[in-house]
Amino acid sequence: MGFMKVAMLFLSITIVFSFFMATLTGAAEYKVGDDAGWTFGSANVNYRIWASTKKFQVGDILVFVYDKTQNNVLRVSLHDYHNCNAANPIRSYSSGNDSITIMGPGHYYYICGFPGHCLTGQKVDVRVPKVFRPSDFPTGSPSPAPATPLSTTSVHVTAPAPAKSSAPSLFINNGLGLGLSLTLYMIVIGAEYVF
Repeated sequence: MGFMKVAMLFLSITIVFSFFMATLTGAAEYKVGDDAGWTFGSANVNYRIWASTKKFQVGDILVFVYDKTQNNVLRVSLHDYHNCNAANPIRSYSSGNDSITIMGPGHYYYICGFPGHCLTGQKVDVRVPKVFRPSDFPTGSPSPAPATPLSTTSVHVTAPAPAKSSAPSLFINNGLGLGLSLTLYMIVIGAEYVF
């Protein structure tokens, strides 16, 4: 086998392997508040709008950068988030440069625990949607809904908490199929070089 054939085979395998590894490490890193960071006062960051422009996924990393003498980060419950209650945090961070990995779907509520900061908007709700696998979709046609009379009474229903999934989301929605297809293609191409 000639040097050029071996070099092309090696290059092809290297390219496919690189693509495959890139699809497996698809976690994004988000600096909360972008350039302004996690701050209070003059920066006027609307963290609700900031979070709504992102598509968070399991495995992503939230980076809170702030002056630790004037701010902190508290992960809190929904109730404490709405009421800016810093008394019972789920987790506290105070290094000034905290990296937090998103471990599952759901809402992650963060506030600043310094007096007055949360009340003026230094809080963020990070929503991580559930990753749908093919098994999550129904296979048959949907049943028609039963006919019910119209009602003028409204009912408030609270949605259940997101289900915790024990299945890793590493291989979901990250181009793995394309990576495997390219790998198979390169093996076929490589076989042509070898034989």
